[in-house]
Amino acid sequence: MRWFEIALVALTLITGLVWLVDKLFLAKRRAAHESLLDEGKEPMIVDYSKAFFPVLAIVLILRSFVAEPFRIPSNSMMPTLLTGDFILVNKFTYGLRLPITNKKFVGLGEPVRGDVVVFRPPHHPDQDWIKRVIGLPGDRIGYHDNQVSVNGKVLPYAPLGVYQGKGNGTEMTGAEELRENVLGREHQILERTNLPFIDQGEGDWVVPPGHYFVMGDNRDNSEDSRYWGFLPEQNLRGKAFLIWMHIDGGVDVSRIGSSIP
Repeated sequence: MRWFEIALVALTLITGLVWLVDKLFLAKRRAAHESLLDEGKEPMIVDYSKAFFPVLAIVLILRSFVAEPFRIPSNSMMPTLLTGDFILVNKFTYGLRLPITNKKFVGLGEPVRGDVVVFRPPHHPDQDWIKRVIGLPGDRIGYHDNQVSVNGKVLPYAPLGVYQGKGNGTEMTGAEELRENVLGREHQILERTNLPFIDQGEGDWVVPPGHYFVMGDNRDNSEDSRYWGFLPEQNLRGKAFLIWMHIDGGVDVSRIGSSIP
């Protein structure tokens, strides 16, 4: 959706500039030459700019610094998030960032383990991805035999039974559903134990300064830090916190208003 952000910024700047130039210069010149019959008439471009600029400016401010909507495009965060979920992302929790460049200019906080974050991956800088933060700068992360360890401590897991998927998530029916505890924060994950051997991204990592280690909750169907490396802090877009709509062939009202653990 980067194209939308660029278009929104461009339209806001153009309409604001037209309105400002007209107010400071053109309106006075126009008034001096207009007859009484023409008084009050404005060029169409000025009229439209004055009408749309406040709306565009408000949308840009809200979207850039308060909350931004995103649509979940894949099943990598099942069972927490499903394809077709529309979520809201808090844009100020981790600091205020400029539109388009994503450069932070006010620092307000940092991610903590267990946060679900939206970001632009280093190898696909024009795309928005979503994963869960597992490792903070300086953490030692291990992933072996379907278990995550942080600084030498294996995360606790509680079995919840066999997952029954629906909609686009039926492909994960039969997976084992587990409750994972990331040093005090719990969420559910999926694992496939009935598949032939696949590269599960096993290994050990030390998270460098200014970076994070992120993983999808659908552990056997997620392209994450196990495969492409660490997430730079400057690539963060915000923290996902709410599902406001779900459309997958139809509207699933049961998911509307659900918080994101």
